[in-house]
Amino acid sequence: MDRRAFLLTGAAALAGSNLARGAHALHLLDAPTPRPSAAQLQWQRDELAMFCHFGVNTFTDREWGDGTEDPAIFDPARCDPRQWARAARAAGFRAMILTAKHHDGFCLWPTATTRHSVASSPWRGGQGDVVREFVDAARAEGLRPGLYLSPWDRNNPAYGDSPRYNDLYCAQLTELLTRYGPIAEVWFDGANGEGPNGKKQAYDWPRFWALVRRLQPGAVMFSDAGPDIRWCGNEQGVAGDPNWSTVNPTVVSYPGESGPRVAPELQHGDPAGSVWRPSEADVSIRPGWFYHPAENDKVRSVGNLMELYRSSVGRNSKLLLNVPPTRDGLLHDVDVARLAEFRIERERTFGHDLAAAAPRRWKAEGPRSSVIDVELPAPARLAYSRLEEDLNGGQAVAHYSLYGGVGSDWKPLARGTTIGFAKIDRLPPVRVRRVRLVIDDALRSPGPVMLRLYGDA
Repeated sequence: MDRRAFLLTGAAALAGSNLARGAHALHLLDAPTPRPSAAQLQWQRDELAMFCHFGVNTFTDREWGDGTEDPAIFDPARCDPRQWARAARAAGFRAMILTAKHHDGFCLWPTATTRHSVASSPWRGGQGDVVREFVDAARAEGLRPGLYLSPWDRNNPAYGDSPRYNDLYCAQLTELLTRYGPIAEVWFDGANGEGPNGKKQAYDWPRFWALVRRLQPGAVMFSDAGPDIRWCGNEQGVAGDPNWSTVNPTVVSYPGESGPRVAPELQHGDPAGSVWRPSEADVSIRPGWFYHPAENDKVRSVGNLMELYRSSVGRNSKLLLNVPPTRDGLLHDVDVARLAEFRIERERTFGHDLAAAAPRRWKAEGPRSSVIDVELPAPARLAYSRLEEDLNGGQAVAHYSLYGGVGSDWKPLARGTTIGFAKIDRLPPVRVRRVRLVIDDALRSPGPVMLRLYGDA
């Protein structure tokens, strides 16, 4: 199989039964191994980030504004981003992202590019700056701040006049990336509807990305097409399985691109991919992305949040959980309580690694396989396993099997494909003393894999 044919079929094939053959084919390509940058590694190690959708939609009870909203409606009487950040930190989150501008075009900072901003609102007497308060609050609580700037702008008359609006959008990016100190993540989407003049915009993505790289070289950029972090392909918080952190950049070359190959690439990545672009799984704690009073009794349960954690972080992704501030400018008490319960449940489930001090033996079984044996201090009834690769050398594991020692026999506990940053498996309730991890296949010689084991809490 030549490289081009493999790139065209890799992600879709690996989602089914052809993973082993795909891995062998890739091994023969002898291509350079993509590796993450320091910023990409830090981003993934955060595991959890909070998204805060806030703006005029909060006050109109809508999800998408049309750009005709009167800035006078934006007046959060008790706006306190420090409360948001405290709740995020207490829940174990390590980063936060704010919707500095959504599709309605209303800017949460005083900008020279438009009058449709907080400067035209009664909040803080027209002297307020939500972005400033947000980034200061995040840093005060030890969180890394990120910003989302919608490319679609349903208010600005320049939208649809492509060169003119691209200049304006770059001016907005420049304001956000030069006034507020280091930004950890710049979040883009491919939203591209009509503007107030009925025209669509041709975005200059290479220019936007180059500007971010110049002004905030330490930031990672998210979008369908990265260039650093990719979308997982849905807004349900579910990453693909398998999930490679590498992609073929020609399949999704700009945000909003469509085609039959796009969905598999976003969900599964590509083991033959030439660039490192791990996935981010975004989802809201409520049915909507903005706050709606009618959804106060529809906040996700702790059990559901744990499922999301396993389907995102536990599948080599990162969870971006939206928690929208209310019209008062505070996170709702129900949301805050649920976040705290979420952390308690994570610590209850994954707080004690039974294999932390257990002796382990690792040996290579072939050019692309290895075995790790772990002897537990005492027999234990297992509930979950967590596997982790050392990503400094790239991602390698393509298929693995986990067995538990029951007497003199080995019983299957779990089988899987990719590992990457983390792979969490629910295990059958079998009481074991020994555990064996077999790397059945890999893209190259696999190094030792971290194996963590958790019992019934």
